[in-house]
Amino acid sequence: MLTIGMLSVTFRQLTCEQIVRLVKEAELKAIEWGGDKHVQHGRYDEAQRVRRLTEDEGLAVASYGSYYRAGVTDGSSPAFDVVLRTAAELGAPAIRIWAGNKGSAVTTLDERAMITADIARVGELAGARGIAIHLEYHAKTLTDTAESTALLLAETGHANVRTNWQPPIPLSSNDRLKTLKAALPDLADLHVFHWLPGQQLPLAEGAEEWLAYLKLARSDGRRRYAMLEFVKDSDPGQFLADAAVLNRLVAESAKGE
Repeated sequence: MLTIGMLSVTFRQLTCEQIVRLVKEAELKAIEWGGDKHVQHGRYDEAQRVRRLTEDEGLAVASYGSYYRAGVTDGSSPAFDVVLRTAAELGAPAIRIWAGNKGSAVTTLDERAMITADIARVGELAGARGIAIHLEYHAKTLTDTAESTALLLAETGHANVRTNWQPPIPLSSNDRLKTLKAALPDLADLHVFHWLPGQQLPLAEGAEEWLAYLKLARSDGRRRYAMLEFVKDSDPGQFLADAAVLNRLVAESAKGE
């Protein structure tokens, strides 16, 4: 089953209250709250407040979008104990983290081993609190290709660690679908947008390919979120239009089940 939501980082310029109102207007069901703006790492009272705000409106906290970078020790990544407590206060069932800060082709074997070990470490710590770890599927990290992502998950070997997925922008729609198929056994949530290189486009223009992604994502019967992330021109009106498209596509993807 797919539950529809959004990532709050889509509108960093809006308040938490405005985000909630927009999500309700769009008839979405859940929010991933971002750790850089709306629920900053270590602001525990604010995390509790946003949890109440979300739940009082009948919405779910889908996850906590942290900016923790596994294996990074240069001070650019927040401490994981702070991230974990913030997520717990928020009532988040999962924490999104980043697999390092370099692409797989330029990461050394020693660096990769350090990142892998750290992902396993935080997976264990979060699991003890009943919180899952979801890897950001992104360029300039170890999840920049389907092959590197699969290897990383195999090397990590922790049942509490899975990967999100978003369409790799440089690839064709067919090749994007192949990366999703490769990720499916370990798939957590989907980040939904329609971009081409250098272009942010309305989701309606990518409706056909997103229908294929959604059908595949629900083919194994596991529960996960499909969440809008970023819209053309950061326009709330465009967000509402994209949300309407996503609602329609999710309904279409369920036909025949």
